[in-house]
Amino acid sequence: MGLPGGARLVLGVLKQPACLFIWRSSLLFFSMWALDAQTTVETKPLYIWQTGPWGRCMGSECGPGGSQSRAVWCAHSEGWTTLHTNCDQTERPDNQQSCFRVCDWHKDLYEWQLGAWNQCVPVMMRSAGVQRPAVCTKGEEGIQTREVGCVQKSDGEPAEDVICEYFEPKPRQEQACLIPCPRDCVVSEFSPWTSCSKTCGIGLRNRIRFVLAPPLFGGSACPNLTEFQTCQPGLCEGEENLYSLRVGPWGSCSVPLPRIARQAENPPKESNKRSRESDKSAKKGSKQSRDGETPSRGGDKQAREDSKQSMRERKKMRDDEKQYQEKDIKSTEGEEKVSKNGNKPSLSNRKLVRENRKQDKAFRQADRPKRQKKVKNKAKKEKMREKGKGRLREKGKTKDPETRELIKKKRNKNRQNRPGGKFWDLQVGYQTREVTCVHKSGTIEALSLCSQEMLPVSFQACVIPRDCDVTEWSGWSACSKQCYDPNGTKGERSRNRKVSQFPIGGGVECPELEEKEPCSPQDGAVRPCTVYTWKTTEWTECRVDMLLSQQDRRRGNLTGLCGGGIQTREVYCVQASAVASPNLSSLRTREGLRPVDSELCLGVPPNTTQLCHISCPVECEVSLWSSWGPCTYENCQDQTTKKGFKLRKRRIINEPTDGTGNCPHLVEAIPCEDPSCFEWLVVKLEECVPDNEKECGPGMQIPQVQCINSDGENVEKQLCRDAILPMPTICEVPCSKDCALSPWTPWSFCSHTCSGKNTEGKQTRVRSILAHNAGEGGLQCPNVSALQEMRNCNEHPCTVYHWQTGSWGQCIEDSSGPNTNTSLGRTRGDDISCSVGMQTRKVICVRVNVGQVPPKKCPESLRPDTVRPCLLPCKRDCTVTPYSDWSLCPLVCQTGGKTKSKQYRKRMIIQLPANGGQDCPEILSQERECEAPSVCHGYRWKTHKWRRCQLVPWSVRQDTPGAQETCGPGIQFRAVSCRKLDGGQADVEVCLKLASPMPPLTQLCHLPCQDDCQLSSWSKFSTCTADCVGVRTRKRILVGKSKKRDQCKNNQMYPLSETQYCPCNKYNAQPVGNWSDCILPEGSRMESQPGVRVQGDMKECGQGYRYQAMVCYDQDNRIVETSRCNSHGYIEEACIIPCPSDCKLSEWSNWSRCSKSCGSGVKVRSKWLREKPYNGGRPCPKLDHVNQAQVYEVVPCVSDCGQYVWVTEPWSVWKVSSVDVKSNCGEGVQTRKIRCMLNTIDGPSEQVEDYLCDPEEMPLGARNSRLPCPEDCVLSDWGAWSACPLPCSENSTRVRVAFPLRKPGKEKKCPPTKEAEPCKINSNCFHYSYNITDWSTCQLSDRAVCGYGLKTRMLDCVRSDGKSVDLSFCKELGLERKWQMNASCVVECPVNCQLSEWSPWSECTHTCGLAGTLWRTRTVIQTPQGDGRPCPSQMKQWKPCLVKPCYSWRYSAWSECKSDGARCGEGMRFRNVSCFVSNGSGQQDSSVVDDELCGDVELSVNGDRQIILQELCTVPCPGECYLTEWTVWSPCQLSCVSGDDLGFGSIQVRSRAIVAQDPENLLECPEQELEARPCAGGQCFEYKWRTGTWRGSSRHVWCQRSDGMNVTGGCLAAAKPLADRSCDPPCTKPWSLCTEAGVCGCEEGYTEVMTSDGVLDQCTVIPVLEIPTASDNKADVKTIRAYNPIQPAASAPGRAGRTWFLQPFGPGNTLWRLVLSLVLYLRYISMQLFQHVSVTWVEVKKLVCIMKISRLVYSMQQTDQYHLVRDSLTSCCITTQPNSRCLNTEQLLSPGGSYPVVSKKPKKPQRRQMNNRLKPLTLAYDGDADM
Repeated sequence: MGLPGGARLVLGVLKQPACLFIWRSSLLFFSMWALDAQTTVETKPLYIWQTGPWGRCMGSECGPGGSQSRAVWCAHSEGWTTLHTNCDQTERPDNQQSCFRVCDWHKDLYEWQLGAWNQCVPVMMRSAGVQRPAVCTKGEEGIQTREVGCVQKSDGEPAEDVICEYFEPKPRQEQACLIPCPRDCVVSEFSPWTSCSKTCGIGLRNRIRFVLAPPLFGGSACPNLTEFQTCQPGLCEGEENLYSLRVGPWGSCSVPLPRIARQAENPPKESNKRSRESDKSAKKGSKQSRDGETPSRGGDKQAREDSKQSMRERKKMRDDEKQYQEKDIKSTEGEEKVSKNGNKPSLSNRKLVRENRKQDKAFRQADRPKRQKKVKNKAKKEKMREKGKGRLREKGKTKDPETRELIKKKRNKNRQNRPGGKFWDLQVGYQTREVTCVHKSGTIEALSLCSQEMLPVSFQACVIPRDCDVTEWSGWSACSKQCYDPNGTKGERSRNRKVSQFPIGGGVECPELEEKEPCSPQDGAVRPCTVYTWKTTEWTECRVDMLLSQQDRRRGNLTGLCGGGIQTREVYCVQASAVASPNLSSLRTREGLRPVDSELCLGVPPNTTQLCHISCPVECEVSLWSSWGPCTYENCQDQTTKKGFKLRKRRIINEPTDGTGNCPHLVEAIPCEDPSCFEWLVVKLEECVPDNEKECGPGMQIPQVQCINSDGENVEKQLCRDAILPMPTICEVPCSKDCALSPWTPWSFCSHTCSGKNTEGKQTRVRSILAHNAGEGGLQCPNVSALQEMRNCNEHPCTVYHWQTGSWGQCIEDSSGPNTNTSLGRTRGDDISCSVGMQTRKVICVRVNVGQVPPKKCPESLRPDTVRPCLLPCKRDCTVTPYSDWSLCPLVCQTGGKTKSKQYRKRMIIQLPANGGQDCPEILSQERECEAPSVCHGYRWKTHKWRRCQLVPWSVRQDTPGAQETCGPGIQFRAVSCRKLDGGQADVEVCLKLASPMPPLTQLCHLPCQDDCQLSSWSKFSTCTADCVGVRTRKRILVGKSKKRDQCKNNQMYPLSETQYCPCNKYNAQPVGNWSDCILPEGSRMESQPGVRVQGDMKECGQGYRYQAMVCYDQDNRIVETSRCNSHGYIEEACIIPCPSDCKLSEWSNWSRCSKSCGSGVKVRSKWLREKPYNGGRPCPKLDHVNQAQVYEVVPCVSDCGQYVWVTEPWSVWKVSSVDVKSNCGEGVQTRKIRCMLNTIDGPSEQVEDYLCDPEEMPLGARNSRLPCPEDCVLSDWGAWSACPLPCSENSTRVRVAFPLRKPGKEKKCPPTKEAEPCKINSNCFHYSYNITDWSTCQLSDRAVCGYGLKTRMLDCVRSDGKSVDLSFCKELGLERKWQMNASCVVECPVNCQLSEWSPWSECTHTCGLAGTLWRTRTVIQTPQGDGRPCPSQMKQWKPCLVKPCYSWRYSAWSECKSDGARCGEGMRFRNVSCFVSNGSGQQDSSVVDDELCGDVELSVNGDRQIILQELCTVPCPGECYLTEWTVWSPCQLSCVSGDDLGFGSIQVRSRAIVAQDPENLLECPEQELEARPCAGGQCFEYKWRTGTWRGSSRHVWCQRSDGMNVTGGCLAAAKPLADRSCDPPCTKPWSLCTEAGVCGCEEGYTEVMTSDGVLDQCTVIPVLEIPTASDNKADVKTIRAYNPIQPAASAPGRAGRTWFLQPFGPGNTLWRLVLSLVLYLRYISMQLFQHVSVTWVEVKKLVCIMKISRLVYSMQQTDQYHLVRDSLTSCCITTQPNSRCLNTEQLLSPGGSYPVVSKKPKKPQRRQMNNRLKPLTLAYDGDADM
């Protein structure tokens, strides 16, 4: 069934169109693909195992025996968990595994092992598809990795990382790195061309350059350092000399064979045969040597090879040398010359010897008579010598044995220092060299080809080399530390060895002769080392710094200051014995330990300053006076006297520091009459009871009384039995028709506290009419005067007395008792104990405002004490330490003329005297001059006389011309010994270690021959009589037979005298360098108190001096000693160091009133800024941020709510508004005055502002009421409301009551006498709670600056409506008070910066020169704290040193290399060492001076004591190609980018270039050489391309380093500017040039005219016209010269408005103008087309517009009718640039109009051309901005 359907589907598809077929096929394919994908998804398992993380490793033991588990579950592929049975059980993961259980002690067994970082790999290589940048600028970012693994510490075996991760995270395994950009080699510019290598024929010229920077990081290699150029100065006349005589290097020094060896020589044939073989080998060796020495021609490499070869041969020749030492040098006569390899002489050398023999044969025959005569003279001398020896032997026999012994010892000592003695084995040998004839091509030819030159000497004398030989090591010395100290440094022990043979002739130098190693004492019973510890003196008294407002530098008021301060002490080092001697304990306690050098104490020294506190004196604070009491007896127990006193008292609120003795008087008394100790007090009056039991009318009020004493206290009533009992008072109860009066008010406060002549105390009380009487029947109302009563009060006089006390006197011994102060102190030793003394004070009776009165005026019972006991302070003597040991004297011997050094010792005050103790000694330090050391330690070399000059052995030189005569060059020896500076002998090892380099033991010498001229040494120059006058001479003479030889008398060849002008010494002095710091004179220290030094507080300001060095120059501008200029070396100038001024503030203002009159508020006080700090003064405290000149202090306060009260006067008389005249009653008003009064203990005293009283509590000042009519009930005023029960509730009520004063008449009733109202919260019922304020700032005493203070807070009672009320409301409720109201606090002390004393001046930073400075420093002992004075910025001071000339030894330049007797080959070059003087700045060239001036300078050059005055060198043969000498090392340079160091270090380089002489030998030239090495420091260099001006089509382009040096390399090649430009076709038109764009343009001042195809046709000059303004008279004058086209001229007077400066054209030349515009615009269009820039349609319209306007203007010019066409033209744009402003025809055609022709703007001012034409012009207008 499926097949037919499928077939039909296919057939159906085939019948469809092609596009539809493709569409359906694609659809079928994607359907099948989706089905296949779905099948694939469905084949994924539905259930899979999932695991959790491994848990913690568990186990009973540490190590690999643990186990860990994890969770395993079955989950659906969608994520939800299912049953385990759904998953394949065979694939179930393990849920347990073994593990390593890590414990804490594994930390010592395992560690991370870090591998080295691998090579930095670019990030680009790790990221696929990322391209590397084409140009490298800074470098390429990279990543480098390393191996990190956990290993065992013991054997490095790998372990699991988990173990190490337990203790420390795994270190990172990769990090970022930087791959720097490749750096090409950088070379300098070429040197100038050398001269031609030949004087005729074809030669070479060379120019060389050197390497500045090597190639780095894969940069390109260095280019050739040499360029060659052929040259031909001219044709050679005759044949060119092709051969040169070359000498080889000298061989090793050899010993001639002994005579036995010479006699055993082989037969001549074999000798000849061997000589030929050696000749061949010599040629071969010569060629090899030539090849080998080609790369290096400086002589260095050859010298190294020779030294190595000589070292190998020395061991081989030891036996022969020992035999040779035993024989005399003359025994070697007749020996044959032996070559350096031990074979027979070479063929070339034998030829040379034979020729020398032939030349010498005739000479010997001619010289035979002379020799015979010489032999006779020699025989005579031998006879004379024998006679002299005989006489000496006879003489010696007569000497005593002691003299002979002394002579023997002296001879032995001289033998030890003689060559061949103890330390040296000096032996003369010989060395040979090879002489060859070399062709210019480098091949060796026969010597005969070079025979025209005299052959050089092939042998010379030398010293047989000897290596240094030393003895075996000695035993180790004892340890330098002979005590046990586990925490201290170790000792040192040494061993040494001695020199048994000195190195001679270039032998191996001596090794180290001394070894040292740390050690500790070995013996177990070693005593412990001396321990040193820090000790301190006692603290000085606490010193409080001044207040900011106090600027008295004398500090006279320091005693009054208190609070926080500073104490100082001194620290010194002492020897702390491990076991203190009991006998010394008391002494050490009393005197202290002896100070030693502070460097002996290890560890940090104790502090020398600390903060302290002086308790501030508490001022006595008393309460207000109580009211005056009753008149009472002075003593109620004794009432015999009738004298009485009224007293008032006050109590102490705050106890003072030093007791109550300094408080003011607390009791004042007033004398009075009729005193009594007890009296009755009326408590209240009962109700008025009418008489006869009536309801109204007169009656009585019975008083209720209480018995009180004089203090107002209730006592038993029986005590008042003698007092008068108060009587009942008369009163009246008004009847219904009577006048009703109010009760009397209470008596007012007494108007005066006492009574006198002019003052009398009064009290008043008042009452008012409440209701009038009813007609005649009632009792009438009294008069107004009867409504007020007055009585006297305080009738006592105003004479107030009190006892006044003085201050307590000094505590003195009580003379009445035994004197125990000294006895106790003496008997009990150091145990301090003091006795009791007494203090007295003065007590007098004082009348207030009068003064002292007799004592009887004051109550005797209240008299204060005049004597009290006190504790006598103990005497304390001054305690000082013993003197320290004397400081060490310098060990260096004093040279003559210097002042002697001094040594010092000191002692310390460890306890200051007090309370009359013994004073401290005045002298605390001593000094004395050092004694010169008897033995000066120092060593020097002593040189002995030179021995006789020894020639080359006879066996070597016997066949040379003149060999029979003992003369010529040789070598001589001398002995050297070690001496102390005092002349004593010392071991040579000491001089090798401590003295200067050993002087040379050998030197070349010359034995004069018979025909040589011998002269003596030059004498010293004669003295000059005066400077600049005359001449001075020196002389020498001929010696020996030279006096008779005529050739020696030739003064030109052998001058016997030399003359020179006397030196003309003129000196001038001049200042040099900057002025020094301003330095105060020494000893200007400031003392705070007499005898007490304040550490660090020294005078730091005032007048000082600054210094400038003086330098002295001679007439040759060479620096000399300043004494030559009669100068002490300095200029001195006074200077001022400004004194620091602290911030100055005013005193605190008074505290303001509390901001609230009731409850808690704040009060404020302030200080004002008087002067700001300057010159490092103490800074101001934090000022107010609003007002920067004020400091505020705000503290909380609580005002007593009862201190201000409202006081009311009585109600006024009724003012009835509706009067019932008949009844005299009705509605009315009453008023009264209300005042706010200050409430005192005596009652309200004075009226104050109303705002101080509580406005809510203010009573009513007026009231409306009804005046009762007759027979109406009259009630009293309402009483106070009763208190609402708490807590407040509206169900509760409060009430007030009134009582009837007059009962009503018949048929009338009284109104209610009780009134009630509900209690409403915050209306008439309140809850109360305590409120605590914030803490105040820390309050100090007025005299304290800082330290301990008190902070307070206030308690306030607050009503539930938020109003503060009196504390009594809260107290009555019994509320809990759980807060602490006061707490101690600390204000940070303003500690000033404390500095140490200036250190002694340092040594000069330079031993000589202009730049030397002396420095001294100081350190901060105490850093500033708080608002303390800051430390000054100057912690160092300098002043110049005395200028001294810098003398130094310097080499001269090397002489030219010369090969002795040959044209080329190995030679020598020489230099001298001379004394130079300089100023040490390095900027002035040194000058040569006499060597005597360097007498005190060590003979060394640039620190190298090995002076080398000659060295081997190589003279290149003609035609040879060789390397130059090494250049000097380049400056260190860093690898930088944009001036930033990349961190790869710095490097420097040197190079050698090639020098060629013949074109034929260029292929044999060696390679150029380059050496680089790392160095320290360095600088960054940048490289930039530089270009010159174009010259035609080319310009010079070069690379320049940032220091201005032109280089090759270093600049980026990709950024190199073009050096050549060319146009195709070339620019041949006049005034044309090739532009940078590569097209032809015109020169400046010309405009281009282009052809239709964009090619330059011609260059046309741009005309320039002067266009005056319309107001100018020259408007029609034409000229070809304009004003300055780029600088507008100033407008002339009268020429107002704007001025045109450039090129608009007038109407007379309109046609020409438009034609030019057309040409310009055509040029613009053509340039656009040529540069393939599209031309817009607008620009085409512009072109048409210009052509149209040109044609119209032409017609207008012909007809002179401008107006005909003006209106027909529309606006056209005629500018040549697209974005320029367009001008319409109105502007164009108006008379005087202007048309700007736009062209290039000139870049610089125009120059006058030869053709009187100007450059293109630009429109310049000084008016509208848009023009």
